[in-house]
Amino acid sequence: MGSQDAWEPNERMTTGGTTGRRALLGAAVLGATGSVLGLAGTARAAGAGRPGRGGLRSLPVPTIIGHRGASGYRPEHTFGSYELALDLGADIVEAGDLVPTRDGHLVCRHEPEIGGTTDVADHKEFADRRTTKVLDGVSTTGWFTEDFTLAELKTLRAVERIPANRPHNTLYNGRWEIPTFEEVLTWQDEQTRRRGKQVWIYPETKHPTYFRKLGLGLEERVAKLLHKHGKDRKNSPVILQSFEPSSIQRLNKLVDNPLVVLLSAANTRPWDFVEAGDPRTVADLITRTGLREIAGYAQGIGPTLDLVIPKDASGNLTTPTTLVKDAHAVGLILHPYTMRNENPFLPANFRKGTGADAYGDVFGAFRAYFATGIDGVFTDNADTGVLAREDFVNG
Repeated sequence: MGSQDAWEPNERMTTGGTTGRRALLGAAVLGATGSVLGLAGTARAAGAGRPGRGGLRSLPVPTIIGHRGASGYRPEHTFGSYELALDLGADIVEAGDLVPTRDGHLVCRHEPEIGGTTDVADHKEFADRRTTKVLDGVSTTGWFTEDFTLAELKTLRAVERIPANRPHNTLYNGRWEIPTFEEVLTWQDEQTRRRGKQVWIYPETKHPTYFRKLGLGLEERVAKLLHKHGKDRKNSPVILQSFEPSSIQRLNKLVDNPLVVLLSAANTRPWDFVEAGDPRTVADLITRTGLREIAGYAQGIGPTLDLVIPKDASGNLTTPTTLVKDAHAVGLILHPYTMRNENPFLPANFRKGTGADAYGDVFGAFRAYFATGIDGVFTDNADTGVLAREDFVNG
């Protein structure tokens, strides 16, 4: 997920009473955007979408999105993580967060700074690459993908990003290399053939304004690869996302894929707004006016879960906002982020004990969020999400 995810504290299935409204919403999305980003109709036991329909209509609702793969169990943004997410039942895999190399290739890393997600610090030959940069206004020290060629990055191996919360994941440190976006597109086709069902991916453009200033524009590179692989159409199983609205607007002119604007905390400003002198905050974007504007160039939003249900000063869930209703009213779907099983990432009233790596009552938290009517959710633990969806639908 996006850059804001690095600093955030935390990160519907249809029932009988909502099927009609959701069917109407699907029609509204079709009418508003001309895309097939409609919503699933009547939910079956496992939340299946309507058979024989293309695009997102074919996906279960709420959609379970494997956040950076199955990052609750494997180092994120590796083929090991991506494939496990599919094994665990994810409907879509977030493969991946896209950042460029010095020679212009797109690779999948949570951030361009790779000190925390690879073994680069162990490579003495790259010791002199360690530097400090200002990344979207934040002074950041480490190693950056844009200072490496693809061949150099391929000598590195992925490691667990948050070992204090996921000590068991460190078992897999060093097993997988950094995937390129083109490798992901090929992998997607291979997995689709192997599994006998369409595999979906949900890549994100990371820090697009920052990289455009470096002469490494992301959107054109993404569009070129999607076109090369025949995946730049409205029915293509690739959803594109970004925290910068201008990146989504740029993509809207280059490809026909479904597009999603990611939204961080209400009091924050997208970095492209900061650079352009646009005073608006996320709070402005989630007003009716702001959502109508987004609906003019995107099909969905990916809000932080706190924009769906805020927390009080103690970290407990409070009353849901009107965001779901307001977004649906203008034809936008909602895929909020990020559900994780460990205590520190859950609302306080769903934690069990104090262990940083202990699981809380994540099923209860899923139930609370699903009840708001969200259309899907990013989760590090796809298997938990799939079971929570079954509970919600069958309950």
